[in-house]
Amino acid sequence: MNPFATALLAWFDEHGRKDLPWQHPRDAYRVWLSEVMLQQTQVVTVIPYFQRFVAALPTLRDLAAADEDTVLALWSGLGYYRRARFLQRAAQICVAQHDGELPRDFDALSALPGIGRSTAGAILAQAHGLRFAILDGNVKRVLTRHLGIHGHPGQSAVEKLLWQHADALTPADRVADYTQAIMDLGATLCVRTRPQCDACPLAATCVAKRDGLTSQLPSAKPSKRVPTRDTVMLILRDAQGRVLLERRGPQGVWSGLWSLPEASNHDEAWRTAQSLAQIDDAQSLPSFVHVFSHYRLKVEPVLFDEATAHRRIADNAGHRWCDAGERAALGLPAPVRSLLQDL
Repeated sequence: MNPFATALLAWFDEHGRKDLPWQHPRDAYRVWLSEVMLQQTQVVTVIPYFQRFVAALPTLRDLAAADEDTVLALWSGLGYYRRARFLQRAAQICVAQHDGELPRDFDALSALPGIGRSTAGAILAQAHGLRFAILDGNVKRVLTRHLGIHGHPGQSAVEKLLWQHADALTPADRVADYTQAIMDLGATLCVRTRPQCDACPLAATCVAKRDGLTSQLPSAKPSKRVPTRDTVMLILRDAQGRVLLERRGPQGVWSGLWSLPEASNHDEAWRTAQSLAQIDDAQSLPSFVHVFSHYRLKVEPVLFDEATAHRRIADNAGHRWCDAGERAALGLPAPVRSLLQDL
């Protein structure tokens, strides 16, 4: 075993995380679900979502057979909802083509929707102990610092180099523990700011520590101006306290989720509201900004209270009046759910 893996595993035996909910049992379905949830999201945030998800859908077959609204409701708040749809689509393919199991073949596994090279490697390494490397954000940070690799890790040439090192350093023995260990190191010690180098088992051979580069590596992503978009969200609430929700189309962010009707300005908001219900008055609520990875959305909510539903809404599959209990069972974008909860 190489010195890098030896030192890392010795540290893991004493300090590693061994009681995460997806580790008991550490089967392929639970590992896969956790890996997808952990993309762009910290462990402390994921744990309650994971527990709620597997309580409702304990097996891959349960996920494949579930109603999409159920899946999105369980996912609501994690963001990047495309991940949830890919999960269910992959589960359905596994039921149809792989006897209801995630395949143990790397090529077949990585061909499933939403499962890239690193996720496939993590599933095979942690669930089956097979020697496959991973390269998530934490691992990229550990390797770029330890090896002194400059350039943004998302650039193809840099990422290719990191994959070469990740594969070379992955041991043949205890691969499941090694995979967890290198993720743990990046999540607990080799963090983005103020890494705890004095406690790191790899400090003696770390180029970034030696050369004083821990604040510079990994190299930052080239900056790009993030645009701001504006929208008016319509809260049509009837005398029973129900709110009118609208299912979004298949394109764009929040695709397929239930959300609030929107308009580009207040005049259009009035016209849209009148087309959906009988209304008398409107109240502007405090605006807020929701930040996506590629733009900022400035939301101006407008409340139309005591609205009376048009009869045709009852026959419209794209709209529905929902009380708080009914909303809880639907996939709603996190800012919309928070807005309605605070109303």
